[in-house]
Amino acid sequence: MLTPEEYVRLDATAMAELRRSGQVTASELLECSFAQTDRLNPQLNAIVFEARDAARKSAQQLDAADDLSRSSTTAKGRLAGVPFLIKEVNAVAGWPHTRSTRLYSNHVAEKNSAIVERYREGGLIAFGSTNTPELCLTISTEFSLFGSSRNPHSLKHSSGGSSGGSAAAVAAGIVPVADGSDGGGSIRIPAACCGLVGLKPSRGLTVTEPDFGSAWSGMSVGHVLSRSVRDSAAFLDLLRLHRPGLFPLPDVSDPYFALQQREPGRLRIAVQRQHPAGLPVHKDCLAALDHAVRQCESAGHQMEDMAPPVDYATIGRAMSTLINVHTAQILSPGLESSGQTLEQAGLAESTKRMAANGIKTSAAQYLAALDTLKQAERQMDTFHERHDLILSPVLALPPAELGWLDMNADDIREYARRYAAYSPFTALYNGTGQPSLSLPLYRTADGLPIGVMFSASWGQDHLLLQLAHQLLPDIVPVAG
Repeated sequence: MLTPEEYVRLDATAMAELRRSGQVTASELLECSFAQTDRLNPQLNAIVFEARDAARKSAQQLDAADDLSRSSTTAKGRLAGVPFLIKEVNAVAGWPHTRSTRLYSNHVAEKNSAIVERYREGGLIAFGSTNTPELCLTISTEFSLFGSSRNPHSLKHSSGGSSGGSAAAVAAGIVPVADGSDGGGSIRIPAACCGLVGLKPSRGLTVTEPDFGSAWSGMSVGHVLSRSVRDSAAFLDLLRLHRPGLFPLPDVSDPYFALQQREPGRLRIAVQRQHPAGLPVHKDCLAALDHAVRQCESAGHQMEDMAPPVDYATIGRAMSTLINVHTAQILSPGLESSGQTLEQAGLAESTKRMAANGIKTSAAQYLAALDTLKQAERQMDTFHERHDLILSPVLALPPAELGWLDMNADDIREYARRYAAYSPFTALYNGTGQPSLSLPLYRTADGLPIGVMFSASWGQDHLLLQLAHQLLPDIVPVAG
């Protein structure tokens, strides 16, 4: 049986290798995760639902079939037996599926979402769901049906959002990897706050639900938060599509697990130092950026100060239009079935306003927003003819203290002002569909993680992983 100290030193790839070799069983790994949950989750509030009995049964079934599963070295078998957590926004049959909102507090999923099916096929042992803010509409996991999620590096700070519960669980060492989704930064921001690897894949590369609403018109994609680059690559292999779904499919034939180990060559990297709205960028975030620049230069890459040539404000308004429409779309069935209005449903103030604006949005306005984002895609495609990657901060400020970014604030304008000051960099790449990666390369004097972000042209996810492997070849230690 692994000791807690041994368990937290392993990433998912190492755990699965030990299980395949017969040194540990899936059941032993699962019991380690339960012990970590019992010890740490009361402080963190990262996990909001558990199904331990069903998970034990799944682990036992895998252990009983070890002669088959241990012999597999495919991407699918690479992760079998690893304890895992699902972001609560993704449906698991028989589990609560509340989306962290009071309106759906009694809802139980009838079937698995498409991404959960992939996790199950890959042999992951999912035993619970993780905390998110209401409808995943903000970047701090606070206004939630389940209460706030806390950062394991400092309990008074936010774990980020909307995949904040997943980030806290991974950073604390409860599980080596956890499910996330990113519609405006919701993997990369919690990864930055909690000191993790967080990749938002290219649009169309990974499995999605078979409708535009679930994908936020193509802006939201699923992947994981991890403590190693190789785990991020392994999960990309698990989740990647092999024929197009809702969107075009990038043309990459080799497994990402193999690609991430190859040298990327000498890259041309644009360095974005300024806040897109002209606001200050905190000295710690700039120090993290400078540290990353030095690492890249030491690896032989060509660095040039240059920001992407796009109108961030116009793109932001277009994205808000789409998100408002989808917020109204998500809430509409619950409001109709309960006979409630937006005012009666116990929603956060910002959620109510977004839904109200979505209801009023015309088809012409929706299509104009899509056209704006398509124009930004073309602009970024041209920019990447001269620059392989873009390096920027993830956030313009260090991780926020809990309570500072309140989506239910009475003064909603102040909330919007703080949001814009805090997170100006990530959402662009959701609008354009490009891959974007947060790496934990720096910490403040107080020990808070500060992430830096590398972004590539559409379909160049492997390039991000190769550079990440070059800069971060080891497993990130757990918090504390």
